[in-house]
Amino acid sequence: MTTQTPGIHHATGIVGDAQASVDFYAGSLGLRLLRTTVNYEDVLQHHLYFGTGVGAPGSVLTVFPEPEGAPGRPGKPGYESVSLAVPPGSSEYWRDRLTDRGVDVDRIRPEERFGDRGLRVSDPAGTAVELLETADPGDPWTDGPVPESAAIRGLYGAAATPTDPYGAASVLETLGFEYEAEMNDRVRYRAPGERATAVDLLDRDAPYLREGPGTLHHVAVRVPDREALLDWHDLFRDREYEVSRVKDRHFFHSLYVRGPGGLLVELATEEPTPDGPRGPGLADPDADGHATDRYLPGRFAEDRDLIEGQLPPIEPPADGG
Repeated sequence: MTTQTPGIHHATGIVGDAQASVDFYAGSLGLRLLRTTVNYEDVLQHHLYFGTGVGAPGSVLTVFPEPEGAPGRPGKPGYESVSLAVPPGSSEYWRDRLTDRGVDVDRIRPEERFGDRGLRVSDPAGTAVELLETADPGDPWTDGPVPESAAIRGLYGAAATPTDPYGAASVLETLGFEYEAEMNDRVRYRAPGERATAVDLLDRDAPYLREGPGTLHHVAVRVPDREALLDWHDLFRDREYEVSRVKDRHFFHSLYVRGPGGLLVELATEEPTPDGPRGPGLADPDADGHATDRYLPGRFAEDRDLIEGQLPPIEPPADGG
């Protein structure tokens, strides 16, 4: 029997330069660099995990750097933006902080977005990132450059431009999201958990998605364990959705599904894999601060010299975040 998801597990984007992304997400935004590892489908590509505290599911944003990749184009079927939760009343702090760092900032006005108040910016690759004020119960990372009173609490949600909003809505409802509200061309669905619960479907004209730096690759939702993934796999196959096998991501198990609407959704376990590192979240338990040492699962150990020779080192953010 499938179990409804309580909310988002993580979101993953494609960026350009790895160090520029560290300087933005860990430096300007004050997130913790939780893991520096590799893309398990292409070990000569970095995979960087950012988040808060111990990197609990629901607080994590990951990126695949493609420094030589042609710029991407957000569009259908894909994700238009990812949103991060910041404390109520912190928008002015964030506007000043980001403007001082040369980041263009646009306001999100409550009367235009279900009462949401916050800011919209772009990362160095052009990915749309929103900071939305909310009383999120998540714990911030307190060893970064941003004071606790304003620090990011985790993910808030994501917005998507499916080819078929009704089809995409059916997938969300199957997973456990419920219709909450709509305004203009935006329809909000909400998962039943306490954090990282919002997905907005945008019913608007948009070009077709071209994956590359500046686009979001997927959004993952939380499921408890591998057994739950197997149940979901069978359900999706019965409905003739495009679904992957269950994959060992070392930190968690997951599968990917595309249903009506064309959005790529990952289901990821809150329970770690048996061969993965111990700890309550996705952070490196051996790192006091930013995890700049490249972590490799045991199955890639014999290729470490090759990998180290091809990938540039990752340094802490330039401003000491």
